[in-house]
Amino acid sequence: MATSIEARQKQGGPFQGEGTHQTATGATIASLKHHSTSRKPDYGRAVAAGQTQEQVAQHSQGVGNGPQVRSTTEQLEVLCGPLLNYRHMSGEQTDSPIWHGSVLLVTTPGQLPERLSLNYVGSASGSSTMNGLSASLDRSFPGTKLYEDPGKAFWQFDVEAPFQELESAWEYSVPRMTSAKGDREQLGRPRRFFIPSKHESMRIMFHSCNGFSVGTDEEAWSGPALWNDVLRIHEQQPFHVMIGGGDQIYNDSVRVSGPLRPWTDIANPHKRREHPFNEDMRAKCDEFYFQNYVRWYGMEPFTSVNGQIPQLNIWDDHDIIDGFGSYTDHFMRCAVFRGIGGVAHKYYMLFQHHIPPPVSTFTTDAPQTMHGQGADSVQLRDTYVLTQRAEDPSYIIGKKPGPYVEEKSRSIYTQLGKRIAFLGLDARTERTRHQINYPETYDLIFRHTSQQIAASRGEIKHLVLLLGVPIAYPRLQWLENILQSPIIGPIRFLNKRFGLAGGFFNQFDGGVDLLDDLDDHYTAHQHKKERKMLVERLQVLAKEYSIRVSILGGDVHLAAMGRFYSNPKLAIPAERDWRYMANIISSAITNKPPPQAVANLLARRNKIHHLGHDTDETLLELFNEDPGQGQTGVKPKTAETNHATMPSRNYAIICESHSHTGATTNGMNGHTNGNGQSATFPTPKNPREPLHIGEQGAGTGHPAASGITRSGLAGVNGLDVTIRVEINPSDREGHTQGYGFSVPALESAAYAGQGEKW
Repeated sequence: MATSIEARQKQGGPFQGEGTHQTATGATIASLKHHSTSRKPDYGRAVAAGQTQEQVAQHSQGVGNGPQVRSTTEQLEVLCGPLLNYRHMSGEQTDSPIWHGSVLLVTTPGQLPERLSLNYVGSASGSSTMNGLSASLDRSFPGTKLYEDPGKAFWQFDVEAPFQELESAWEYSVPRMTSAKGDREQLGRPRRFFIPSKHESMRIMFHSCNGFSVGTDEEAWSGPALWNDVLRIHEQQPFHVMIGGGDQIYNDSVRVSGPLRPWTDIANPHKRREHPFNEDMRAKCDEFYFQNYVRWYGMEPFTSVNGQIPQLNIWDDHDIIDGFGSYTDHFMRCAVFRGIGGVAHKYYMLFQHHIPPPVSTFTTDAPQTMHGQGADSVQLRDTYVLTQRAEDPSYIIGKKPGPYVEEKSRSIYTQLGKRIAFLGLDARTERTRHQINYPETYDLIFRHTSQQIAASRGEIKHLVLLLGVPIAYPRLQWLENILQSPIIGPIRFLNKRFGLAGGFFNQFDGGVDLLDDLDDHYTAHQHKKERKMLVERLQVLAKEYSIRVSILGGDVHLAAMGRFYSNPKLAIPAERDWRYMANIISSAITNKPPPQAVANLLARRNKIHHLGHDTDETLLELFNEDPGQGQTGVKPKTAETNHATMPSRNYAIICESHSHTGATTNGMNGHTNGNGQSATFPTPKNPREPLHIGEQGAGTGHPAASGITRSGLAGVNGLDVTIRVEINPSDREGHTQGYGFSVPALESAAYAGQGEKW
């Protein structure tokens, strides 16, 4: 560590209703006790050097007195960050909308950051700032301490900025930042991000599976190379938000090289289930998850992206541990799974959402933590946790804790600029092998979403729904049946006795390792009813508000594009088809893809399925050729017959296909009629082929393939979608090839009054 830290260990328990007023003079912090006659949360105020108390807008109100340390350095020692998040808009329906986000810094304990400075640079196009506008928009924001213990402190800065007439560039910085490890020379430089014009929606980058499975040769896959490509595209045409679809980090090694290894090695399943998750194990797991986050979020080029493209994340199983929620119920309820669920949730809240964690997480040593209600004095020793804080309005919080994570689900609804709304479902906190979300959670989510869309008075044209796992995807029920059939019994016996087929069975409950992945799928047989209900409720939402729903999905480590659509016999054009929903499947940006044979098998299973009497589904044959086809040293990714699934690392770009600020497109407007709708398009006999003008020519030759220029297709409110696919995994610069298609806005009102079949 670059400096010395003077620590004074506080004697006695930390949960005594006492708080601290922290005031800095120069580089020192004097701690003053603030006495309370009742057992209320602690109250503290942070005042940075050179600031008056009146200049500090945030009052830290929480529990615990913290580690009682003070830094003797003039520098702000940073362990991780800065990490930039997008949260929500305010004033969406006015002429003066406001962008709201946050910045997170993880520092050594005893630090006190100065205010974050936010400066308006000008328009993204580089035009000069007139009439002193730049200076009038500059502002600063205080930091709020979310959490502190003897090893680290989390500081969060709420940031807001007004949307401008043109796309705008902003720079932020926090004074005195230096790397605690001395390995980031440019840490103190300002970071730039972009906000779209008040007349435009955001350019979205979508990714999932940003890590490596246990046992993967990371060097053979060039590490997180595709983030270099993200930065290249960002420099040419900035992204405004980066949606993480789950598995932003892989914590699976906690059971291989981490503190769960001794527990995993217990051969007897009954003893494993009954093993306690005591304070010692919790503390070791806590340290593991924290260090793994610091390692991964501090790795280039991922860390550079995190500082300049605002994140918006929902978690999945690897953010906790592989398969969490999809093992058998009696095993998922064991103490160790509940314990790591709590620890993973703590750091998911801090690193990925920039909000304070629960006061305590579950241990068998503190029964009061069983349902996330009670504080554990041992965990609060020398620790501070912020508690009194208003929830951001973007969160839709479940009514009751999940069955295995002792916390409530946290879904997200927020608006991404002028015409796009985003809904991210927390499909992990409430998950079991037989359910993805509670019925009452769906009711809560759809009620809130309906209210927000209605309040837009027709301004919102698209709802981008994040599910994490694909929902329009080939069925693998036949494989599930085989893996659950009696023929697996003798193999399992030989595995237990002699270790035969060791990699075929997982180390938790002894089940077939692939089953937890299949059980995660919406297309798994046990999720069939829930899946149908969700799709049909989305159709009702689309029809009622004439809003196009497009779905993001990851998890499966390959790229594809599934679609729901009205049965062709109904002869409803896609532009007026509220059942038409594209499922953009982009995975993985970092993890290795499945074998070519698996992708080819899935493509062969790409049948035309019937969700119901009037709704069909299938994958679009998007991939007209392999990425880098014909280039020296580039190996084929798929069979010549497979144009539906692409087993190569990838990420997606979603943006509006037309400009709404007077800029020109690439000249493709001739494909639309005077009303902005696509010209008449014949319904194909094979729905794997294009269903509308935006899908015609999908692939490398489509106008949206680059992800940089607008296509001008699919109507004035259409969306362009690009999937950028890695060409060569040996290329450490992560160069990609783009595949494009477009999605039209919905005009379902044209069929109003024609009965339920419209």
